[in-house]
Amino acid sequence: MKIGILQTGHTPDALIQDFGDYDSLFPALLDGHGFEFKTFAVVDGIFPDSAEDADGWLITGSRYGAYENLPWIPPLEDLIHQIHQSGKPLVGVCFGHQIIAQALGGKVEKYQGGWSVGRTEYDFDGDNVWLNAWHQDQVVDVPDGAEVIGSNDFCQNAMLRYGDQIWTVQAHPEFSNDFVSGLMRTRGKGLVPDDLMQAAANRQTAPDHNARIAQIMADFLKKARA
Repeated sequence: MKIGILQTGHTPDALIQDFGDYDSLFPALLDGHGFEFKTFAVVDGIFPDSAEDADGWLITGSRYGAYENLPWIPPLEDLIHQIHQSGKPLVGVCFGHQIIAQALGGKVEKYQGGWSVGRTEYDFDGDNVWLNAWHQDQVVDVPDGAEVIGSNDFCQNAMLRYGDQIWTVQAHPEFSNDFVSGLMRTRGKGLVPDDLMQAAANRQTAPDHNARIAQIMADFLKKARA
């Protein structure tokens, strides 16, 4: 199964050598599930010809806001509509979660409650999972047809499912604890309050549920559809 990665951001230069760029994190996360991957760096203006260029799609995280006036965001929203109409599966992570919601009629904004950073607990379909977060923006209004399947007190719309076609998550199952620690070193200072980063640093040695979410994402992408 060919998965098209719609890359909407880049790893900080200081971390690329150790961790790779954003698009390389997902083949690593989904390794062993039989996928073939092709990246389209939409953040750099590189788009597929159509939704038919892959069997399923995945939109990555980004340092940008879905609501920003950037030249690549309107064509990305158009592509999301095409994928939606095609019936092909689509997964969105962080910015991907947000831009899909925005494209389909929801609302994204810079959350007045501030940042969520590091290992964070979510209620996922009645169970607790721990994933790494790195965001201030949130989906504040859910599109029609989307079901909230994951949340916590800080982020009410943390995971969304749109029928059996679209599955999105605000957190970053592709981020290891070490990667988040690197983000705190390279991007966090002056952006994220120091007390939040210190609290996050204190949590970064505990296990996460990245592998569990990767299995859910893989099963969703491979699910038989009419």
